[in-house]
Amino acid sequence: MQCKAAVLESAPGPLVIGEIDVDSPAPDEILVRTVAAGVCHSDLHFMEGKYPYPLPVVLGHESAGVVEAVGDRVTGFAPGDHVITCLSVFCGRCDYCLSGRPQLCSKEGVLRPSSAPPRLSRDGQPVHQFLFTSSFAEYMLVHQHGAVKIREDMPLDKAALIGCGVTTGAGAVINTAGVRPGETVAVVGCGGIGLSALQGAVIAGAGRVIAIDRVASKLDLARRFGATDVINAAEVDAVAAVRELTAGGVEHSFEAVGVASAAQQCFDMLRPGGTATIIGMIPVGEKVEIDGPSLLQEKRIQGSTMGSNRFRVDMPRYVDMYLAGKLDLDSMVSGTVGLEGINEAYDELKLGEVARQIVLFD
Repeated sequence: MQCKAAVLESAPGPLVIGEIDVDSPAPDEILVRTVAAGVCHSDLHFMEGKYPYPLPVVLGHESAGVVEAVGDRVTGFAPGDHVITCLSVFCGRCDYCLSGRPQLCSKEGVLRPSSAPPRLSRDGQPVHQFLFTSSFAEYMLVHQHGAVKIREDMPLDKAALIGCGVTTGAGAVINTAGVRPGETVAVVGCGGIGLSALQGAVIAGAGRVIAIDRVASKLDLARRFGATDVINAAEVDAVAAVRELTAGGVEHSFEAVGVASAAQQCFDMLRPGGTATIIGMIPVGEKVEIDGPSLLQEKRIQGSTMGSNRFRVDMPRYVDMYLAGKLDLDSMVSGTVGLEGINEAYDELKLGEVARQIVLFD
């Protein structure tokens, strides 16, 4: 079928709205009508050329929709099902999947073979699929292991946020770092992922949750999400302020900006024995410098891929938390746009004033 999509033709460059062709589902694929897709900063890295990707490509990876058709080997999905898609598609048979780390899956067999028609094309030529998803399109064609069925009483516009931002941020706190009740936490960056990390810390029972940003309105929002303290990094030295508030540093810090200097700050604000978890996508080639003697204090720095998720388990739980009033997704939404307004949405994202915007499809 043909559908409308936002295509990245060159990098750096804007998204171009146009028609693409979506193939019929292969035996292990599902066709999903996209209802909502989040405007995530990760896509911006590729639009700005900070991360390479084959072109042309349909961007978008944080999404929810309704199943339209399924392949003949698909199990667990049927037309009409409400689903969240996830870039952490898993094969179920590699070492990572079998050892309980599907977020690191080697993706054996989740792509079409080179001899098969491409999932996406235009004028007979392949269009690349972004992170196994490509949700800036009216339809998505994904492997069945790249989606999870959810309750139908969950609003799909809010469910889309769970597809990346919530799973990445809250998961980094709960899964990757394993924050325990009473521990001290600092979150650097209060966009969609940072606010999700903050909420994850509250859900985990952290005793003190410090939000750090350079935008006052985002710090006000962080208080609404449960921050016990806020620090405006445009006005004070964030590391010194954290150390003063906590009498020496926090047990856990989380970087949700994607900037090397912020990652270094996260490490520097730790107390001895603390752990810095880097969530943001630091551009290719940038280095994080660590003071060597700090390692003698058993401080640690680690990365987190999509919140170390097991999304088929995690995402339905986040849905339940939202519907029970324990996870605030409504306040994260700064605004909505149609697909035609997507470049303007990314222009607003660059200004650093918004938490999360959502593309809504008819």
